[in-house]
Amino acid sequence: MTTPQLPYLEPSQLTDALRSTGYAVLRPADVAALAGCGIGELDSLVPSWDRLELDEYLKDGGRYRRRRHSCFIDDAGQLTQTPHRAHWQPVEYNALHGGMHRLFAPMEAATVANPAWDRLLGALGEVCSQVAGQQRWFVEAHQFRIDTADGIGRPTPEGAHRDGVNFVAVILINRKDIKGGETRVFDADGPAGQRFTMLEPWTLLLLDDAAVIHESTPIQPLGDHGYRDTLVLTWRANAFQGEDA
Repeated sequence: MTTPQLPYLEPSQLTDALRSTGYAVLRPADVAALAGCGIGELDSLVPSWDRLELDEYLKDGGRYRRRRHSCFIDDAGQLTQTPHRAHWQPVEYNALHGGMHRLFAPMEAATVANPAWDRLLGALGEVCSQVAGQQRWFVEAHQFRIDTADGIGRPTPEGAHRDGVNFVAVILINRKDIKGGETRVFDADGPAGQRFTMLEPWTLLLLDDAAVIHESTPIQPLGDHGYRDTLVLTWRANAFQGEDA
């Protein structure tokens, strides 16, 4: 079975696509240009994925996911890291892990201090404001590594879902010696959908969380140490989840 081609858009089409279809996919070079830096500068963030901590909260008993998590507030383009806090989602959005206060290891200070980090989050936050109007954005950042040490790794063990935020970005950081990991995006209120596999580092999928649901299929090994690394970012207006309940 052939892999569907990625539905790449030009950066000038980004906001219109989010308003009309609820999602957009950008090429790595366009992600770098949007952030105002080179691919090499973005790549300086990548070594931190080798130092993620085991996710101890997986209800399926798996040990295939490593992650770090930190929170930020984007106030008119000024990005500030908050004191470390737990990640929380209601069961309505995450039937598997919802309702749990999951306190993951924080992102490394050197990663957050990297100028490429600030530029990337600032640029994507500006896109969110172009679509939804200027907001005080509450941003959560998740570094993920899904590995195949036990045979199968599940990027989204909760299945097709929404995240309970305004916008979600899924950025491929790396994939090594694996098959699978197909991205699937579905219209939240209809039958339309799209599937594709992100293969090139710094490919970006940006989602309007109210308009679509999404998932990534399991990965299987093609070598001794296969894995898939991603950066998942979410933007939510007014408060972090759980603070306005």
